[in-house]
Order: sequence, then C-alpha cells, then structure tokens
Amino acid sequence: MREARRGLAETLSHIDSLLGDGRSREDVLDVGRLSLDSGVPREVVETLLEGGEPPAEDITDRIVRRFGHLRETRLRPDGSRHSYEEIAAAFGASRASLSNLLNSRRRTAGRGAEQRPGRSGGPLASTQAGIETFYFGQPNGWLSAEPETALDDALQSVLRGLEEQAADPMARLRHAHGLRRLAARAPQLAEEEIQLVTDWIDTILERRRAQDARGAQGAQGAQGAQGAEGEQGAQGQGVRRPGGQRAQDQGAPTPGADAPPRDVR
Repeated sequence: MREARRGLAETLSHIDSLLGDGRSREDVLDVGRLSLDSGVPREVVETLLEGGEPPAEDITDRIVRRFGHLRETRLRPDGSRHSYEEIAAAFGASRASLSNLLNSRRRTAGRGAEQRPGRSGGPLASTQAGIETFYFGQPNGWLSAEPETALDDALQSVLRGLEEQAADPMARLRHAHGLRRLAARAPQLAEEEIQLVTDWIDTILERRRAQDARGAQGAQGAQGAQGAEGEQGAQGQGVRRPGGQRAQDQGAPTPGADAPPRDVR
C-alpha cells in the first residue's frame, strides 16, 4: 500500500516537473480518460490526484465493479456488450464460473467499518486472469489492483508524452534510442552527462543517415550515367544524313564511286 502511494506520488511529481511555465495538471490530465483506462471511479481519481486517500473497498467488490466497468466500456464493434458466455468460452471456462465470481461479494465486517481490507488473491484467480486477457490484454492484476497502482499505470502514457515534448535526455535514451538498460543506469549520471551521451548518439545516427543518403545519391548518379550513355548510343544509331543515309554509313562507298572510269571512245 505504501509503495503504491509512493509510486503514484513520484509519477505526479515527475509530471509536475515537466509541465513548465504556464501549464498545470488540468492542462494535461483528462480525469475521464484516466478513469476509463484505470477502472478507478472518476471521483476517486480526483481524490488521488489531490493527494487524498481513496475510500475503503473490499477487494472482491473491486474486482466485480471493474469487471462491470470493462463490460460497459469495452464493447463489441456493433456497440453491444460481450455476453458472459462469450467471455467465459474465450478462456475455457463456463458461465457458472463468472456467476460465482459475481456472487462472491464480501462485505467489510462490522457496521460502518472504515478500515481497508487486506489485499488477497480474490476468488477464482484463474477466472480473473481470463477476463483480463479477454478484454484486449489488460495487464495481469488489473481487476484487483489498488486504486493508486491502477491510476499510476494509467498515468504512464501521459508521462511519456511530456518527456518527449520536453526532449528529456532520459526519455530520448529510453524511447527514441531504445537504450533501456543504459537509461536504467542513468540516475548515476549528472544531467549534463546524460545530455552528452544522448547528443553523442544523435551525432552518430546523423552521420550514418548522411552516409546512407550519399550512397543512395551515388547509386542514382551511376544509374543515370549508364542510362545517358545508352541513350546517346541509341540516338547515334538512329541519326540520318541528308539524303536519307544513316550516320553510321559515313565513309561507306556510294554505289559506283570507286568503280574505274568507263573508257569513252
């Protein structure tokens, strides 16, 4: 629980650091979209973004609620909901297994109890995994994840976008160059050192692109020269001299030109 809160706080802090002057969280965070992606109710998303604590929720109630959220928001192409039979058949289960999950809601003990129940595996873990896979490959544990964890995961796409906009050297290492292992070690480096590494990689890539471009131009030039020579040869063979003779006939004797003069008596 504490780790989930810390992770969410760190993500929000990083987002804040990338906003720059004149922008606030409201400019980049769409509460409705975050609720859709995370399965966390809109009002709880707003509470978490403000640093508050979500209300207590039984883990089974959470699983059932998020299952209903998936059925309502991840629809068929025709706009209708997927049936229980269709979902269960996709992972070799029966409709009864889904009914068991939906009917296994447990309530927090005691009237008006405020304590948050401890996290457990929940009922029918294989059924949960099958549901998550059916709905477009939701990550394992999506149905039962704590609200802080679910929201943190949904915020990662926002964070990546801001990193790229800010040309963050770390983001360039992770995303533009795909050097995830190097990026993981980058916190040991100063910011100017990270910038130096990414600039060095950019220089190498730019040099390679320039070499490839010159090679492509050279190949095109060679092909053009060969084509020009062939065209000139073809034109030379087809040029006619005045009188209808071809240029290639130059120097060839005309009929009777070299014949000995006739002896006219």
